Amino acid sequence: MTQVDLGLPALGGLDLVPTTDEKQKAKDYKSDQEVRWCPGCGDYVVLNTIQSFLPTLGLKRENIVFVSGIGCSSRFPYYMNTYGMHSIHGRAPAIATGLATTRPDLSVWVVTGDGDALSIGGNHLIHALRRNVNLKILLFNNRIYGLTKGQYSPTSESGKITKSTPMGSLDTPFNPVSLAVGAEATFVGRALDSDRKGLTEVLTAAAQHRGSAFVEIYQNCPIFNDGAFDVLKDADEASRRLIPLVPGEPIRFGPEGEFGVGRSGWGGLEVGKVSELGEENLVVHDPTIADSSYAFALSRLSDEHLNYTPTGIFRQVSRPTYDDLARAQVEEAARAKPADLQALLTGKDTWTVD
Repeated sequence: MTQVDLGLPALGGLDLVPTTDEKQKAKDYKSDQEVRWCPGCGDYVVLNTIQSFLPTLGLKRENIVFVSGIGCSSRFPYYMNTYGMHSIHGRAPAIATGLATTRPDLSVWVVTGDGDALSIGGNHLIHALRRNVNLKILLFNNRIYGLTKGQYSPTSESGKITKSTPMGSLDTPFNPVSLAVGAEATFVGRALDSDRKGLTEVLTAAAQHRGSAFVEIYQNCPIFNDGAFDVLKDADEASRRLIPLVPGEPIRFGPEGEFGVGRSGWGGLEVGKVSELGEENLVVHDPTIADSSYAFALSRLSDEHLNYTPTGIFRQVSRPTYDDLARAQVEEAARAKPADLQALLTGKDTWTVD
């Protein structure tokens, strides 16, 4: 994926976090803990990728925090030589919101899985996104519950046979990117664990974004859902299914670039042959469009069968963050009228309870 300068001002995701002149390497971000994931797990690639790109940000390690919930992905903080917290099931966004609001000098990351984030944690996730809290939320999506041994998850495809759905899942799965865009996240991206270059580019852009940055990472579980994304990793299949999103360029793909994305009725998007759509009718990708309907339409090209899968940055817009606004509000209140706890306790607002 090639980054294109659209002539926009930097969104300033790191402008409040202290930097360092110390030359850092990937090994500086590796903790002394034994990495305990199953052999072949996609989490290894994501971990190595993050440990490799974080030194390029020039941040002090003591100002970086990883917060996780429950699940295989949530072991992540143990393996990072930064601050971190292994919290409780689904509540990582809530805990991370408190950190980001009270500590503007921190770069706060949430590491979660499809079960942790979209089931018990669904409510916390959407509100962190709509509030535009200055968080980087990484959702490791393996379409299964791995830690609890192979039950279907909110992203498992319809008809999925698992230990908890022996006759096949009856649920319609979530599209995490659609959900994030619908919650008005200001940065939304997707990458594959097998595409280290693309993953690095999306994560770097997310780190530099000020506001809620949501990245879905397709990640293989070799024990309970092996091969879930094999069609996107096979060279021939991938060229027909993966749709790379390059800012400023027409959206086209295929072995010879013969397929493209154009406008369809009712404000949607459609995939077709460039020869039929017409070169001039191809959509030129612009993640900075303020109206989220474009990014949402782009996300709907994906389906549970992975027939078409856009990767890259879907949305990247600027909006005031919740934590900045909250701090400003507290400062304004303090200037207007200093807090008087005693007056509050002895005030005239009383209730009689029978």
